[in-house]
Amino acid sequence: MRAAPHKIAVMTLDLLTALVAFAFVTVITPGPNNLMLMASGANFGFRRTVPHMLGVGLGFPGMVLLVGIGVMQVFDLWPASYAILKTLSVAYLLYLAWKIAHAAPPREAAAEGRPLTFLQSAAFQWVNPKAWSMALSAITLYAASRDLAAVLWVVGIYVAVSVISTTGWTVLGQQMRRLLKSPARLRIFNRVMAALLVATLIPVLWPAQS
Repeated sequence: MRAAPHKIAVMTLDLLTALVAFAFVTVITPGPNNLMLMASGANFGFRRTVPHMLGVGLGFPGMVLLVGIGVMQVFDLWPASYAILKTLSVAYLLYLAWKIAHAAPPREAAAEGRPLTFLQSAAFQWVNPKAWSMALSAITLYAASRDLAAVLWVVGIYVAVSVISTTGWTVLGQQMRRLLKSPARLRIFNRVMAALLVATLIPVLWPAQS
């Protein structure tokens, strides 16, 4: 009679381990958020990028929560909304890539430029193609029942792993700042980051055919 609870606990632990691994891999790999954090760390430093980091670290899990409790029904009820979201995503990412490519050197950026705020970063998740893909995959795989407890587990794990990801990518950009003291080097770095950001749109514009 006592074997069943033990089996459930083991299965839960296995599922939780898989969820942690999935969440960590999806947040740590290069994507719009991480590329923008690295660019911000290089251009503005760690301290000024903290609101941007918090916007990603809390904004994306918040998006996962809303997706888990049924926001996706909007797309089912109004299919045109998906095309609108896709268009906004592409336009905003291109705008951000342009801003990164034309970012001012650190001294000028300190006086003129501004990194993303918490609200801007959190709102960006809703037009971030990778964020949508991650949220949908996580809910489908680990909270398919849409049970609130299961959804909250997914949200909590993403909050935890996002601390590692946002900090790591921002510190990487900050450390690269030492190598980018030359305006010419910084200009090249920013343009490469902008190009990579645009490259993240390729799967959105030309999805793989099954």
